[in-house]
Amino acid sequence: MQDSDVEDFLRVFDDPMVMASFDVPGFDRRNIGQWVQRNLTHQADHGYGLFSVLLRQSGKLIGNCGLTRMLIDGVLIVELGYEFNSKYWNQGYATEAAVAVRDFAFRQLHLRTITSLVRAGNLAAMRVSEKIGMKRTAEIIYKGKQYWQYEISEKSDQPDWRFRKQALITILEIAGYRRSIGALSYHG
Repeated sequence: MQDSDVEDFLRVFDDPMVMASFDVPGFDRRNIGQWVQRNLTHQADHGYGLFSVLLRQSGKLIGNCGLTRMLIDGVLIVELGYEFNSKYWNQGYATEAAVAVRDFAFRQLHLRTITSLVRAGNLAAMRVSEKIGMKRTAEIIYKGKQYWQYEISEKSDQPDWRFRKQALITILEIAGYRRSIGALSYHG
């Protein structure tokens, strides 16, 4: 994710179908700019965060996927999350990006467990979590909303989901190193 991604993320978060999961009408340029800055600060502080997801063929930014530290009931977790413009839903992009981020979390960051919070009733996000090997561990209330909590540990079975599209480039700013995992390219 880069400062210059603000305009592209405005198009992602201007999508009413994306914003339905936030229960707000939309974010303006100032909100998106602040969100990008929070994510860049998170990356600088922790060595990971949310990362821009681009189509390999065109370089078009279609969403984000990555890892964020958060507190749930006083427990620090690392959440794998994503948002994509709805034009790109149901095409395997979320699964492709989530697998790459899962593998990055375990192979590069050596995290022991990652979590996903799925809004209760979001069956598509539930399927992505399950496809990448996560198991539902709880139903929780977070910030006044009901979520299904999914988890996977480094020792869990991790399906080797094949990148049937091999269509994404994900830019991860990782201390200036260039890495590649699966079909996704990461570079700083």
